[in-house]
Amino acid sequence: MKKTIDNRGASSACGTRRWAASQGLAMLIAWSMLLFLAIGVGAPASWAADPEFGGTCAMGLAEGKRIKTDCKINWSDKDGKIYCFGNEDSKTTFLKDPAANLMKARETYASAESPDTGHDMGAFTPEDVKSFVEGVIAEASKSDGLYAVNDAMMGQTLKLKFNGVDFVRTLHGYGFFPNVNFSAPEDATKKYQIDFWVKPKDGKLSVVDVRVYKAPRKEGTTWTMITRLPKPWWWIPASEHPGESETKRSWEVMSALHEFIAAEKAKNGGVYKVKDDQTGEDIDIDFVGIHQPVRKLKDDGRFFACTDFRKQGSNDQYYDIDFWLNEKDGKIAVGGVRLHKVPKMEDGNFIQMPRYSFDPKTFDVVP
Repeated sequence: MKKTIDNRGASSACGTRRWAASQGLAMLIAWSMLLFLAIGVGAPASWAADPEFGGTCAMGLAEGKRIKTDCKINWSDKDGKIYCFGNEDSKTTFLKDPAANLMKARETYASAESPDTGHDMGAFTPEDVKSFVEGVIAEASKSDGLYAVNDAMMGQTLKLKFNGVDFVRTLHGYGFFPNVNFSAPEDATKKYQIDFWVKPKDGKLSVVDVRVYKAPRKEGTTWTMITRLPKPWWWIPASEHPGESETKRSWEVMSALHEFIAAEKAKNGGVYKVKDDQTGEDIDIDFVGIHQPVRKLKDDGRFFACTDFRKQGSNDQYYDIDFWLNEKDGKIAVGGVRLHKVPKMEDGNFIQMPRYSFDPKTFDVVP
């Protein structure tokens, strides 16, 4: 066995240990430096994890602006999500009221970005969208061959057999809307038409929401498909290239509101959450639809839209929820949410009881 010679020329086991220890320490330091560099000394936080809002400045979004950052200045929320900032001042301002600023940021990020979406849509054809939706359905139907659709209006989950994509409607700047045929597995004549809202995101297609457009109703001995009301907003524009106008149209307001609701649902595991400002109760609700017409306040120009939601786990408790939306720099974002009507038990049935009322003279109808 070869002996280790210390610096005095003498054989020393102690020297062997010192050499081994020094080598081990050197290796530890080297690995520590590599790890330190890997997790981001002077590097964007997105190297360690994907930041929220695609690295856009969170405070900028809260102010209605979209400012890309390198995410070197960032903040981690208690849920582990990373938010980026353009500079230290914006981070400091954001953290003065992170909950309120985060809500505003999400509203801005979720608002319709027609020009960007229209540009991104050019990379995909209706056939691409058809193939994408077929893939989504096939993946979700692996276990039993049936696709699950949340029927928010009826308070049930439909397990349906896929029969094919009927057609893909395109609304430039807002997305693709495949109309898909399904039927009940026990009866092929009991047919449904389901709308998918598909948008490009980061170079890929993604599903924003899925809505029941037509559902079967028994008439005598046969099933007839009936259009659900209110119809989804994407059926309102007559043209696939609606263009821009000097004033926002009702369906544009509805699209921004729908996208906000869809983003909130995605954030909360598929449900929309609202707090009852009178009882303090946190309520999980399913989105049913947006009423028409959309209105605009005469005094301050805010848009106003009424919506229907159903309390999750029930089939007869419905909430009428009002949303106020602001227009800034051509973008529409939700600026307020309030319970208008709430379910109340009367004579064995739930009815909607209003919390407040409006003077119709204070609104204009948005065409």
